[in-house]
Amino acid sequence: QVQLVESGGGLVQSGGSLRLSCAASASIFVFDIMGWYRQAPGKERELVAAITSGGSTNYADSVKGRFTISRDNAKNTVYLQMNNLKPEDTAVYYCNGKISAVKTIDFWGQGTQVTVSP
Repeated sequence: QVQLVESGGGLVQSGGSLRLSCAASASIFVFDIMGWYRQAPGKERELVAAITSGGSTNYADSVKGRFTISRDNAKNTVYLQMNNLKPEDTAVYYCNGKISAVKTIDFWGQGTQVTVSP
C-alpha cells in the first residue's frame, strides 16, 4: 500500500505564497496521474491541479496563472506552488494518486490545512 504524506500548509496573508509537498512511500511512477484537491467547509472536494506520469498538467480555472504543479521523480514527491493566494483558497488540500486499471484506484493523503487571511 503506497502512502502519501502532505506537508507545507499553514496560515498566510492574502497575496502570499506557500508550497505544498506530497511525499510518496514508493515510486510515483506507479501512479498514472497525481493531483491536488481541496475541500473548503461546506463544499465538495474539487480538483485543483493534476500532473500525469509524462508531465502533462491541468488546472482548475480558479488557480490558473497562480498555482503550479510539479514532480520530482527522484524524490518521489509532487509539489504545488501557490502564489498570490486569496482568502477563497482557504481549504484542506489533499494529495491524490490514481492508478488506471479495470477500475481506477485512488490513493489519498491525510490533508494539510491552508488558511489565507484577508
